[in-house]
Formats: sequence, C-alpha cells, structure tokens
Amino acid sequence: MTVKRFFRLNMRRRNAVEGYLFISLWILGFMLFMAVPLGRSIYYSLHHLQPSGQGLIAEYAGAYHYISAFTRDVNFLPLLRDTVVQMLYSVPLILIFAMFSALLLNQKFVGRTAFRGIFFLPVIIASGAVLRELLEQGAAQIPVFSQSDLIFALNDFFPRSILIPLLEFADQLLLVMWDSGVQILIFLAGLQTISPALYEAAKCDGATGWESFWKITFPMMMPMIFVNTLYSIVNSFTNPNNHMMNHIIVRVFGTNADYGYGSAMGWIYFVLIFIIIGLIFLLFRKGLTNAEERRG
Repeated sequence: MTVKRFFRLNMRRRNAVEGYLFISLWILGFMLFMAVPLGRSIYYSLHHLQPSGQGLIAEYAGAYHYISAFTRDVNFLPLLRDTVVQMLYSVPLILIFAMFSALLLNQKFVGRTAFRGIFFLPVIIASGAVLRELLEQGAAQIPVFSQSDLIFALNDFFPRSILIPLLEFADQLLLVMWDSGVQILIFLAGLQTISPALYEAAKCDGATGWESFWKITFPMMMPMIFVNTLYSIVNSFTNPNNHMMNHIIVRVFGTNADYGYGSAMGWIYFVLIFIIIGLIFLLFRKGLTNAEERRG
C-alpha cells in the first residue's frame, strides 16, 4: 500500500492498518519463536510420552489426557474453579482501584511524579519470574498478613473469628494494590487524552463533577477499561501465585514429568481463557463503538 493511497482511507480503515502494522512485529516473533512450541504441545497432548536415550518416544493416545483431566484428576476441576472465582472478584477490584488511583494521580499536587513511581514500583521490582523466585526462596510471602505473626500479636485484642477475616481482607487489598501498577499507568495515559474543553463546557452547562465523570470520563475511557480488563484477566490466570498454573508446572516438570497430560491441561486452561476473553470482547463491543464515535 502506497503512502498516497494510505491517506485516502477513511479514519476507521486507517486505524485498522495502523493497528496491523503495530502488531506485525509480534506476529513475526510469534511465527519464529512460539508457533512450533505450540504445535508440539498439541502433539504432546495427544500422545503418551516416554523419555529415552534418543529423546521422547510418542505413543498415540487420542483424547485420553483430556478425559483424564475431568474424570481422573481430583485436583484439576477444583483448582480450575477456584482460579476462575478468584479472577471474577479480583479483576473488578483491580479496575476500580486503578481508576480511582489514576483520577487522583492525574490531579496537580506536590510530589505527583514521586507518587506515580511508587504505585508502579511493584511492577518493576517483583513481577513474573522474579516474584516466583522470591517466593520459592522464602524471601517473600504472599499473602503477607495471614501468614505472619500478626495473628498471634493481635490475638489477645481481637477474637479470631473477627481477626482472621480482617487479615484476609487486608491480604486481598494488598494483592489488588500490587497488581494495579500497569492498569493505573494505562488509565492515567487515557485521562490525559481527554480534552479539558469538554469538562469546561460541561461545567458551563451546570454539570457536577460526578455527572462529568459518568458522561465524559467513563465513556471516553472505555477503550482503556477494555485493555485493562483483558490485561487483568490474563495476569490473573498467569499469576505466579496461581494454583492452577503451579499444578500444571508440577505435572510437567515434576519427578514424573508427564508432558502429555501437562500439555492437555494447558490447552484446556487456554481454551477456558480464550472463551472468557471472547465474552469480554462481546461485552465491550458497543461501548468501544460509542467511544470511537465520540473521539471521531
């Protein structure tokens, strides 16, 4: 496509072309580094694999591993259910906290840059493989409050029936704050793209701050809410503290090293995530269209 022809496109098609150009490097990297491992994992999930001196000896098993996950593994379905339930209540909390924090950090006050850095620090110093390594070496414990000596220190002042739920709630709040750094940054960038003239016009019409938020800020932030929802869901399902992920890792890299069954569990897990993300796309479709019309 020539440059002249590109500028003749309407705004919607031009945005689509720019989007494909933006992800073209990712597509290239996927084809070079991830397509083959994914293909092999599908192959492994359909075979019994035995290590040998010449490598892995594969014996076709069909859907045996997939059926085993639902009928023979007593831990798979409970862990899968708990992971989905944890995602359902953690993602909304993260989005609400991130939006609230971004609204505060977008205001003009002394030390605003320092506070922005503090909220983003957990993403830099302890995430992904780094956090997993810290947890395995005992240098960090998550949750913090319910696994510390705080229960014994406060046991004389509060009954355990009240103390334990409070500490568990504090742990959940800490995890929400810990996982909100990227979302706050995205919301903050979105807030700064909204023209101040819109708020000035609304104020002239007598709109309150609450009304301006729901009529201007929230609709204009819908693309950022969509991106943060997807990111939070994927982050929840791949979190180092995720019991489902740990169960798959133990089956694949444990003493028995059952590559076939581990691959089957991984693909079931992937399909579930894919379905949930598809539902999110359907849920946000109308809101994204309205936001695009407002910006256009």
